[in-house]
Amino acid sequence: MKQNLKLIVFVLILGSLTSGLLVGMDALTRDRIIQNEAAQLKGAILSANEVSFNSANIHDVFDEVIEIIEVDGMTFYQHKTTLNVSYEYTGGGVWGPISGVVTLKSDFETIVKIAVLQQQETPGLGGIIAEAKYLANFVGIKMIPTLEINKDGSPNKENEVDAITGATRTSEAFEIIMNHTYEVYRAAWESRNA
Repeated sequence: MKQNLKLIVFVLILGSLTSGLLVGMDALTRDRIIQNEAAQLKGAILSANEVSFNSANIHDVFDEVIEIIEVDGMTFYQHKTTLNVSYEYTGGGVWGPISGVVTLKSDFETIVKIAVLQQQETPGLGGIIAEAKYLANFVGIKMIPTLEINKDGSPNKENEVDAITGATRTSEAFEIIMNHTYEVYRAAWESRNA
């Protein structure tokens, strides 16, 4: 009986110490994590607009060339010269959220670039959704009437991109995320001058 009590006390002390360490590390690194996420977002937007930057000047360059526009609680990032517009997207993939940034030309229809900043899809299959080679297929594609992911191998229309081979569910999830987010942001973008 005494042996079991000692074991329980030991486990409670060890559990409390490790929990305290984890909570402390979270508190110490929280601000840095937030700064890194902001830099990742800014970097994706600047890269989509072909603006040069480095880790030391990313925030200053971003502030200089990108205008942040708030419409109906949604945030848009517009390049001051090209008038390209970026916005964030997020939605459910097969194994977890997929999130990133879409940059459109000033017509708010033509894709300039898509960046995936977070995803938890299967490496080598659905994880291809975050690879630059696959995302390059979206450049110049129209979001109107809706973005379509082609699963049958027929020639693509101007609003269509091929699905990821072996990752049909990820492709379908990405199509839903892109179209739903675009619909919401497009309505807000068009309402800003109304």
